[in-house]
Amino acid sequence: MHFGIQNIIFIVILAIATYLFARSFKKIWRNIKLGKDLDRSDRKNERWALMTRVALGQSKMVKRRVIAGFFHVLIYAGFLLINIEVAEILIDGILGTHRIFAGPLGLVYDAAINFFEVLAVLVIIACVVFLWRRNVSVVPRFKELKGWAKKDGNNILIIEIVLMFALLILGAAEANMDDKVAGPWIVSGMLAPLFGNISQESLHLIERIAWWAHIVGILAFLNYLPFSKHFHIIMAFPNVWYSKLQPKGQFTNMESVKKEVETMMDPNADPFAAPAEGDTPPGRFGAKDVTDLNWVQLMNSYSCTECGRCTAVCPANLTGKKLSPRKIMMDTRDRLEEVGKNIDANKGEFKDDGKSLLDDYITREELWACTTCNACVEACPVNIDPLSIITDMRRYLVMEESSASQQINMMMTNVENNGAPWAYAQADRANWINE
Repeated sequence: MHFGIQNIIFIVILAIATYLFARSFKKIWRNIKLGKDLDRSDRKNERWALMTRVALGQSKMVKRRVIAGFFHVLIYAGFLLINIEVAEILIDGILGTHRIFAGPLGLVYDAAINFFEVLAVLVIIACVVFLWRRNVSVVPRFKELKGWAKKDGNNILIIEIVLMFALLILGAAEANMDDKVAGPWIVSGMLAPLFGNISQESLHLIERIAWWAHIVGILAFLNYLPFSKHFHIIMAFPNVWYSKLQPKGQFTNMESVKKEVETMMDPNADPFAAPAEGDTPPGRFGAKDVTDLNWVQLMNSYSCTECGRCTAVCPANLTGKKLSPRKIMMDTRDRLEEVGKNIDANKGEFKDDGKSLLDDYITREELWACTTCNACVEACPVNIDPLSIITDMRRYLVMEESSASQQINMMMTNVENNGAPWAYAQADRANWINE
């Protein structure tokens, strides 16, 4: 163990990176909690099983798109398992040790590093494949991505390639060092001849540069996540845990409306009775802005991977209509970020900016294009529910603005008068049997 100035610098960098990430995460969580309260704490055993299968097990990633799913699982596995080596690097950086687990674990340590290095190569291959799919042979569902959305996806893949190369160079340089603690390992041993004719002093310098590049790169990557779609790496787990467990076609009732209907149907109820003590007046019907949505829907927006699987299966989108479920989620997140920045700029209070999610971000044409088929919900690899946002915004249009189309208004009038969407009396509904 040799504790020195490098370790002090490392501890300072680690502390700053941790503080900055915690501050960014706190703001995001504050934004999420701007949503309306919703209790999703029921059926805990089902939720844990779902999170294990979908978020941890990546079960939905390999559906339909097996090749893309396979490469994604490689990157995901690399992210999870190589973090074990990152834990060792953090300990070494703080204590001034070098490969602290090598001695106690022995052959187990060698097996683990061999596995990590092979995995690092596979991650590099997967990232190259994804860069090709995004920029050269562009997959149709990525063509919608422009500007920052496209750049962000490329940034992450390039960062991951650099981090994996730094890890392999670290091992390759160390393989030639006379005072190496362990190794050489399979991949770094194959790369070792690249540094075979270099002095020991230079090898130590290359090893240190690669070590610092790898760990500082990871800390920088950590602080890049809150500004990136790849924040889903963190949010996917709680997002799946809080998934809607009811049947996908089942819509929620607004409590205020349900109570009003129950009162109307109760023959003993007094329609002119004053509200009971503690009753709160109903708020806005449906959703016009992000603060009208519930906190799970807002968490969905931060969990979106922008993979486009939802849009790729959307029948409205496939038939040329304007709707893109991915855009719905991205617009919700962008508006929520705008609201959060407004609050920060006004000392914790939101100052009306004359904007809303409806019209300024999501158009009415998009909302009415939805067929409510739930294909987007089924396709999402992290159980995001774009449909719930669409239906809540439709509720606002119908119940607050009465701005539904003529066809929809006619249908609802028929349901109210005839008990069916068709324009004939209830007594005639069964006449088709006679035919």
